[in-house]
Amino acid sequence: MKKIAIAFSLLLGLTAHTNAAPQGDAQAGKAKSATCAACHGADGNSMIPANPNLAGQSAAYLLKQLKEFKSAATGGEGRKSAVMGAMAMPLSEQDMADLAAYFSSQEPKPGATPEDVIKAGQKLYNGGDTERGVTACIACHGPRGNGMGLAGFPKISFQHADYVAAQLKAFRDGSRDNDLNGMMRDVAAKLSDKDIETLSKYVGGLH
Repeated sequence: MKKIAIAFSLLLGLTAHTNAAPQGDAQAGKAKSATCAACHGADGNSMIPANPNLAGQSAAYLLKQLKEFKSAATGGEGRKSAVMGAMAMPLSEQDMADLAAYFSSQEPKPGATPEDVIKAGQKLYNGGDTERGVTACIACHGPRGNGMGLAGFPKISFQHADYVAAQLKAFRDGSRDNDLNGMMRDVAAKLSDKDIETLSKYVGGLH
């Protein structure tokens, strides 16, 4: 019951924050996205495994990340990245909202899951590991990895394995700390290197 109350509070908080943000314009975002294309692809489908796919991602989540990249770059709290901090610095809130609207409206390209991780990945993703206190990924990211946009949980299906693994390791070692209520840090702290390799490959096709 306590977890439900916390999730509901987060949802209300994010909804209120989103309502106060500028309304994004996808067409305006497309015009502003030229500098993003080199790393994330013109339509948000990145060809570089270390860089995330943005196509089809929740607009609220994308907006949050851009704001936090900018905040961290200016000495505030947020998400630390020398590259993305520099990219976000000159963006206004309207620019960020427009970019988020554009990339969220794009169609993500399906990925694939290697056969050798399907069984273990499905078990860990859907059921977690009660003995180690590992929460099932499905609880926040959904059965198909589409996330819960309003609650701030991102889409992770069809994402590059290299990128997912890097983020899980960053949450585990604390170098990334902009997760809601420390949820991802708590989960990642209990994951082994093998768990991370399995999950990062599994969500690519999300069987």
